[in-house]
Amino acid sequence: MSDENNTSFGVFKPVGHVVISFPTAEQAEAARRDMVAQLDLGLDDVRAMTDKQMLAQVEQDLEQASPLANLGQELNLAKAHGELARLGYHWLIIRAEGEAAARVADLAKSHGAERAQRYGRLVIEELIEHATDLPQVAESPDRGLDPQTPSGEEAERAELRPPSDAKR
Repeated sequence: MSDENNTSFGVFKPVGHVVISFPTAEQAEAARRDMVAQLDLGLDDVRAMTDKQMLAQVEQDLEQASPLANLGQELNLAKAHGELARLGYHWLIIRAEGEAAARVADLAKSHGAERAQRYGRLVIEELIEHATDLPQVAESPDRGLDPQTPSGEEAERAELRPPSDAKR
């Protein structure tokens, strides 16, 4: 999935997909099973990534990123994904656009997903909001992705909802 069709300036950007993070492998697997069964997705539409695989992807992105990658949020998202991967998060990458992406995010949230980002050509949209999220503030290459937490750190976002509390 890290071929040139899924990159932007050397950074992972799977346009037409939703990238979803889960606190545990079990939550990700349960969500994957339900998505295939309930949303009529084929096996080619769903890809799972472990924490180690995501860390390797992030390391590759940081090494290969063009200076132009700083113009968008792809590099900041890669860093945020790295933070969650270091905490043991697992991912699903689902081919879904339009209303299908919203259905994917709703089902993912019911399985305890922390984040679900829809990757469009120009915009990457966060599809899951949590009650503890703060209002979003400006993001930039210097400031990074806004995790919407008091400290401004992605790791705190995950700590606010540990895996045992993830199915709210």
